[in-house]
Order: sequence, then structure tokens, then C-alpha cells
Amino acid sequence: MLDIRQIRENPGAVVDALARRGADKAELQEIVDTLVSLDEQRRARMTQTQELEAERNATSKQIGQKKKAGEDTSGIEARVREISAKIKELGAEAEALDAEQEGLLLTLPNLPHANIPDGADESANPEVRKFGTPPSFSFEAKDHVEIGENLGILDFERGAKISGARFTVLVGAGARLERALINFMMDLHAREHGYKECWPPVIVSEASPLGTGQLPKFAVDMFAVGLTPDEVEREKAGEAIPRRYLIPTAEVPVTNLHRDEVLSADDLPIRYVAYSACFRSEAGSYGKDVRGLIRQHQFDKVELVQFAHPEKSYEVLEQLTASAEEVLKRLELPYRVVELCAGDIGFSAAKTYDLEVWLPGQSAYREISSCSNFEDFQARRARIRFKEKGGKPRLIHTLNGSGLAVGRTLVAILENFQQEDGSVVIPKALRPYMGGDEWIRAER
Repeated sequence: MLDIRQIRENPGAVVDALARRGADKAELQEIVDTLVSLDEQRRARMTQTQELEAERNATSKQIGQKKKAGEDTSGIEARVREISAKIKELGAEAEALDAEQEGLLLTLPNLPHANIPDGADESANPEVRKFGTPPSFSFEAKDHVEIGENLGILDFERGAKISGARFTVLVGAGARLERALINFMMDLHAREHGYKECWPPVIVSEASPLGTGQLPKFAVDMFAVGLTPDEVEREKAGEAIPRRYLIPTAEVPVTNLHRDEVLSADDLPIRYVAYSACFRSEAGSYGKDVRGLIRQHQFDKVELVQFAHPEKSYEVLEQLTASAEEVLKRLELPYRVVELCAGDIGFSAAKTYDLEVWLPGQSAYREISSCSNFEDFQARRARIRFKEKGGKPRLIHTLNGSGLAVGRTLVAILENFQQEDGSVVIPKALRPYMGGDEWIRAER
């Protein structure tokens, strides 16, 4: 969430920065003007309340003095009651204005970092660096769907039968490869990169995605969990029951580990690595990547989350990105790093690097990780602060990145290490996690 003080003090700069994302400038100006107006009204009522409280305190003292002197206090007492009623009225008005202001602030994305490139979409994302060379084959390369079905390790038909479109069953070596990738990634980040392992819930209360920025704007992309029978009855009785959601990424529960907390500056940066199943409705993506594992409703991901000092968060972003890259390097998968332009970064991000792995089946680089610095945007929403000795609590900077998306890594291995006879070579780094196996061959 953006800082209302920043909007109040320099509304034009906020509009200009948000317009870099591609939003209509006139609409942005209207929203910012509304926020400034709401802020002025709210602050005016707070000032008025403070003045009335001072008057009530002074008047209340007079009541005691007049009673001691035997004088009539009915008029003064009536004034105190009048002031108290007005204070209550102003408080309710200020509360309503504050709720309206916060509701509007929650719809605004983060300000893009001043140094990221301008551009409307992914076509404007500059390449930062590249690793490895896409393989060349003496045969026509297949995509992972054909490879997986021929090997008997990916069952799309039965996945659709039991759950519907965009669900898949991994079978035999496919299931073992998925599990091997999870263990390999978790071990690398925990043992070598200094991340603390975390195994979070996959169901969260609405406060958690609100804190990281998925709500309210992206509610349509999330799977809401139904109420229990007891909650249904309580709701019928008029009780407000907060909704729960399946997580779209472990970023949501892990970032919220420290919601409403004040951390010690001495402990920063705090690093977590978490594996989780992830769930996304993929709203608005109909007809896009419907084939195979690229865009599923349920998928596995290993997530890196860091809480960093504001003065060091961009150093941390580079380190976090390097940690994600190391997975691809160890697996000998060709990839490139691109910096997202202002029109392509996510809602909560100030700066993002995308890691894109080479997929021979598509003859293209495809995203396998996004590594972002959110600065204090999420921390303000989730009220996550830190404190240095002798200082006041300040908002922390949060960062996260996939380390990596497991299913897409499996896709990349099948396509980049495919052989003419239909088998797949297992990358050397994964063989200890696959019981020493060097190949995946048909299991029919």
C-alpha cells in the first residue's frame, strides 16, 4: 500500500509514477484527488476532535470548581454532554473516511522503481544476462506433453477426469522427478544459501493475501474455500465470517509470518525458503497455454522470501536472484534474466527480474521465476516493521522469488534432456535424489 503522506505531499509525482505502469493518467488523477480530499476531511475531523477534547477537559475542571463553590453546574454539564456527543460523531465520521481512504489505497499498485525501464509490456523487457546454450538436436524436438505421455509419466487425461481441465497426474518417474526437484531446491537454498526452511499452510485467512497484495484486486485469480457448516449457521445469524483462500504462492503465508510484528534490525535479513502446492484460477487466460504443465490450476513451487533493511534491499534482490539462478545452473538448463519494464511488473513490485528457461518444445524462453523487491508496499499493508537500537519502528522491505517453479523445471528437463529414442537424461545434480538413476525410460 502506498504512503498517504507521499500522496498528500507530492500527488503529481505519484500520478506520473503510476502512469508508467500504463494506467490512464486522468483516472489516476481522479483517484489521487479523491484520496487527498478524503485525507483532508479525515485530518480536519481529527483536529476538530482534539480541540473539542481540550475544551471538554477544561470545562470538566470548571464543574468541580463550581460545585465546591455551591454554584449551579447544569449549563456546563449540558455543554460537556454536547461536546462528548460531537466528539463521538466526529470519531464515527473520521473512521468512515479512514475506511474509504484505505479501501481506495488498497486498489493502487506499488510505484515502479525510478530506474527500471519504461515500456508497455514484455516486449520492452531488456535482457540482463544469459547462461548456457540451447541444445541442438539431430531429430525433431518434442514438447513435454508428447515426451511425458510416451514415457507414461504424465497423465493429462486422468488428471482431467478426476479434477477437470488444467490438472495433471504425475506417475512413476514423473512423480519421483517432481519430488526430487523439490528436495534438491530446498536443500540447496537451506544448506548453501542460508535460508530457513518453512512449511506453511496452504489455506489462509483473507488478511494474508490482503497483506501481500493479492486482495482485493486479484480475488478472481484465487480459489476461495467454502464455509464450514458451523460457519454457515453463524453467518445466517448475522455474524461476519472472514473468508479463507487456497494460496496462489507460498509468498502469501510466509510473508505474513511477521504480520503485525516489530523485528530487530540485528536479525536482518531474515530468509525463508518454503515448498508449497499453489492454486490459481488462471482467470482471463482462456486459450493460453492450455496444453501441458505450463499453466495449471495446481502446481508446486519452492519460494524464497526475505525481510531486509531498506538501505540494503536492492543488494538483497541481487542475492536472491542469484540464488534462484543457481538452481538452473546446477541443472545445466539454458536460461536468461530479463528486467521487467514499468508496464510489465506485478501489482506489488517496485522492481522485478524474471528468469526465463529455454524450452525446445516451444523454441522460446519461458518464465520460471520472478524475483521482486516490494520495498515497503507489503509491509505497510501487513504492518511489518523493524527497529534499530535507540530508534523508532520503521517499515521493513520485503522480497520474494521462486526458487523455482517445480513443474516448469520438470518441463525444462524433459525438453532439454530428451533423446532420440524418447528417453530423458537426468541432470547430474538430481541423480542422488533419483536413487542414482541416470535415465528416465518408458514405464509401460
